[in-house]
Amino acid sequence: MTSENDAERQAAVHALESSFSELLTTFRRYIAEAAERVSPGMLPATFKTLSVVSRFGPITLSTLAERLATDKGFLSRAISDLEGAGLVTRTLDPNDRRSRLIAVTPLGQERLDDARAPHESRLYEALTDWSVDDIAHLSTMLHALAVGGVPVAGERSPRGADATR
Repeated sequence: MTSENDAERQAAVHALESSFSELLTTFRRYIAEAAERVSPGMLPATFKTLSVVSRFGPITLSTLAERLATDKGFLSRAISDLEGAGLVTRTLDPNDRRSRLIAVTPLGQERLDDARAPHESRLYEALTDWSVDDIAHLSTMLHALAVGGVPVAGERSPRGADATR
């Protein structure tokens, strides 16, 4: 690779980092707003915990900690807060009586759905003028970046993103 190509690549990577920074800032704001709608004063991390429990629950604290890549101490406090608000329950795990399964309550699901509603259509609306091919290509590229792979044009993974190698 020539130094000219290297400089172009470095500039492109810096531009990508800047774009991700903007995207993450917007996403953090959405999460904070949604957390506040679920329960005034709720921390964004607690909202993310509730979201993951909703998506993957019933779930053990250990599995939840792995999914969120966070510490069990924080999660234990967050789950206690969510349980106190009636948003999740903890029950004995029938497969391991030393563990408890965490699940979202109907109230928790209702609050989560209501909190997400204002943002649900934003991505769809933001992509209204994009071609389906461009959306699929972006999905492919993001998936490849997320898993550390190289996109393989024209191949689809089971998740809908193009395959990576």
